Amino acid sequence: MKSYPSDRARELFVTYTRDVSPDDLQRLFTDDTRDAYRFFTRGKDDDRFAGMPLWKSVPLRLREFFIAFTIRLSPARRILYVGALIIALTGIIRLFRGFASIDFPIGVPFLQVGVLMPVWVDGTLALLISLFLVNLLMLLEVADRLSLKGELEIAREIQLAMLPKGTYRAGDIEISGMTRPANTVGGDFYDVLPLTDGRIIVTLGDVAGKGSPAALLMALLLAVLRTLVDEDLDPPSLIERVNAQICRHSPSSRFITLFYAVYTPTTGTLAYVNAGQNPPMIRRADGRYERLGSTGVALGMFEHSTFASVETSLAPGEMLVMYSDGITEAEDPTGRPFEESGLELVVDRHAGQEPAEIGVQVIKAVEAHARASRFIDDLTILLLKRRA
Repeated sequence: MKSYPSDRARELFVTYTRDVSPDDLQRLFTDDTRDAYRFFTRGKDDDRFAGMPLWKSVPLRLREFFIAFTIRLSPARRILYVGALIIALTGIIRLFRGFASIDFPIGVPFLQVGVLMPVWVDGTLALLISLFLVNLLMLLEVADRLSLKGELEIAREIQLAMLPKGTYRAGDIEISGMTRPANTVGGDFYDVLPLTDGRIIVTLGDVAGKGSPAALLMALLLAVLRTLVDEDLDPPSLIERVNAQICRHSPSSRFITLFYAVYTPTTGTLAYVNAGQNPPMIRRADGRYERLGSTGVALGMFEHSTFASVETSLAPGEMLVMYSDGITEAEDPTGRPFEESGLELVVDRHAGQEPAEIGVQVIKAVEAHARASRFIDDLTILLLKRRA
């Protein structure tokens, strides 16, 4: 059947307006606009406008609002926005055609009074209305985004507060980690959990994806993990329990890679389960690297997955390096990844330093390699070093 332009136009109109209700439009110009004004002028003293006539208070309020809005924009966007306004106002001024006498009827029939009024090119009023509506729309969108950004900043603080701070020291070992989310919040995590019998749990994981969904799933996993740790389960049984909980309480499209290890300081023994995480590396005393490969699939893929445990040891002067794929897969402008070889070079160069300093140097090296301040994936590293 042949489609006519009127049919396509009607279909397009229905597509754009089918979800619109009169209440939505009313709320746009009342509640939403009022909330945006309050957001940008939050903390300002409105009492100084009390008692002022409208002709004086309205310009002052508009000036305050304009400054409060533009100052919230980044410097580059602020310049772009103000420049666009100047260009628009310049164009409107060029449409001005001077003043002319316009006749207005008054109450007595057939009596008209001429009033001197500004004259503009036809269509100027429509242009001014459209400019006002576009600016109103942008103000509302920016207010919503900045409000969301503020909430994400709080979420970031909460997320970072969930992770261990500083360097953990016990006996002859030092453990330190750091993470840098690609977005405000991220899906990488690590943990250090001392047990009552003197053993220490070290774990590092990576939730598939980034941003808020990954951060929520990361918080779920940490809560489940820290709860099950108190049950004194062996590593495979604990990870199987964690996997079952993740499968039941997270979307099927999400999965988590996890390295979980129990270190015994008295013997240097390290028993671990690697559920699909990048193989951590043990830097041996002679400078060789030993990789701790996978012993099971990622969490959240199959509810009844089983996991194997492998045991190794750390001798004095050796170090366990755990990291997320954001570090080794960070690319330079030519597309060359940092790779494990780059990580090994940095660790070798600073092997004599404390784990906290080694972690800082690794992040700096990745930044220098990528030549970027923002990354497409989270960067996380956790180091356990046994002093010589």
